[in-house]
Amino acid sequence: MTEDFEHFTPKRIVEELDRHIIGQNKAKRAVAIALRNRLRRKMLPESIRDEIAPKNILMIGPTGVGKTEIARRLAKMCQAPFIKVEATKYTEVGYVGRDVESMVRDLMAAGFRMVMEEMSARVREDAQARAEERILDLLLPGVATQDQANETREKFRTRLRAGELDDRMVEVQVTASAPTVEIFGGQQMEDMESAFSGIANLFGGKKKRKSMPILEAKKVILEEESERLVDKDRATAEARERVEQSGIIFIDEMDKIATREGRSGGADVSREGVQRDILPIVEGSKVNTKYGVVDTTHILFIAAGAFNVSSPTDLIPELQGRFPIRVELDALSAADFRRILVEPENSLVSQYRNLLATEGLTVNFLDDAVDALATVAERANARTENIGARRLHTVMERLLEELSFDAPQMNGSTVAIDPAFVEKRFEGVFESEDLARYIL
Repeated sequence: MTEDFEHFTPKRIVEELDRHIIGQNKAKRAVAIALRNRLRRKMLPESIRDEIAPKNILMIGPTGVGKTEIARRLAKMCQAPFIKVEATKYTEVGYVGRDVESMVRDLMAAGFRMVMEEMSARVREDAQARAEERILDLLLPGVATQDQANETREKFRTRLRAGELDDRMVEVQVTASAPTVEIFGGQQMEDMESAFSGIANLFGGKKKRKSMPILEAKKVILEEESERLVDKDRATAEARERVEQSGIIFIDEMDKIATREGRSGGADVSREGVQRDILPIVEGSKVNTKYGVVDTTHILFIAAGAFNVSSPTDLIPELQGRFPIRVELDALSAADFRRILVEPENSLVSQYRNLLATEGLTVNFLDDAVDALATVAERANARTENIGARRLHTVMERLLEELSFDAPQMNGSTVAIDPAFVEKRFEGVFESEDLARYIL
């Protein structure tokens, strides 16, 4: 904990986010302070710690400007359980659809998977040794413990490690899949699924023998041995602690459930109902999951929406009060697009360059061509729907479509992407608005 406190200063957090996301400094500073406050809270005595609730964040900005990516990178940086949900997929209690508590169940499931992966990694060496012995037992049945067979066993071990036996078939005992139960609609669908799962586990999974190549058997047996070595009760307790103290839920499309002033009835009734259902989760409540009861009091909620039709003040006042930090994200300009193309780690330009290099084709992007691509993306967003940085994927695919198709026949070639190349690929696209919408 002290190590994290010393490492994750707000400045370092923003610097780390800068490696992957261009611009949006206000939003980066807001999430950096929110993460730092979490670490500060954990350094306090327990009597004070429980009184300090996280300051949830509402991000306001058009699609494709980095709202989700900022939250995702923040969670990855501090190894916090994270999920993204859309507010529009929830419906008011009483209607058919998912209930809002399912977001907490999903977060807990993500936290459990995270902890299980970490614990499995810690016991991997021991699990690999056990898996190797089990495979040798399958290859040498009945002689595994005889002294005179030791030399033969070691020879097989050497061949097994060298991969010489990967194609040999062996018969492995595996757990048969539980029968599938179709469950249609309903507010407590996840609870019903958990109940059926619990019944299946109570009677134990049925075992069956299955023939498979050793290469596949290695993975199956390694997974079984890892599960045996990991204490699931401890993993559950650790996951629940991590979810409650460090979990992050990103609620997108918050503007779609805002009820505009002066309108009521119809869909707006359900929108307001969803807000009222979300409210207790954000305020802090206890939610039943198949891993136990999860307290949401200290989970960090980051909500986001374009709010181009409605505004944050159209949310119910109680919910507004639960998102005290509001940051507005800037629309992206041609200069931003240019930086996004080349600056982040694993930028789009480097991704495409590396993809085509696998075919032996060298692609060099000249600076002027990158400027031209940024201008094309900006024009496309202005002429059609503004989808932010996602437009760059469309532009790059259009630019390199012919090269990607012909790359296998161009081994050893070098292609320079210059402004003329860019102009030729997008010639005539903007002359017709319908054509621009269709292509870009």
